[in-house]
Amino acid sequence: MPSFKEQFGAFSKFGDSKSDGKFISLSQSDKWMKQANVFDQHVTTTDTGIHYKKLSKSAKKVSYADYNKFLEDLATTKGVDVEEMRQKMATCGDPGLKQATTSGKVKDNVDRMTDTKKYTGSHKERFDDSGKGKGIDGRKNVADTDGYVSGYKGKDTYDNK
Repeated sequence: MPSFKEQFGAFSKFGDSKSDGKFISLSQSDKWMKQANVFDQHVTTTDTGIHYKKLSKSAKKVSYADYNKFLEDLATTKGVDVEEMRQKMATCGDPGLKQATTSGKVKDNVDRMTDTKKYTGSHKERFDDSGKGKGIDGRKNVADTDGYVSGYKGKDTYDNK
């Protein structure tokens, strides 16, 4: 398990190919905190921006020592345990690690898009009542060539003599 300082180095290089791992920017810090689930009702990206700029008005990146001061100031102001923050940030995994996602939204979207009852216009003609496609019959308007005009109601009612 990497230490907090090792994670600092890893996240300070994240997204910056020229970084040596000794300084971290505000955006890298926010990505790190987001991945570590530090942001909640008490700590937000606005809070980190305010405290970061309070610490370093002109510099775009801060060192490890200054970053620890930033965390302590942020935790004190927001009433959060700084050691708990550091613990979360140390154990959050490598930079860019994908968080587990739920497939519920994707499934709902696919179900909604494939529900043939919601199709309108010419698309609704492509499926039968069970939702099965009609094939070529659903895609082409085939002319009825039985010899009757379209509005005739007496079709097939006469005697075949």
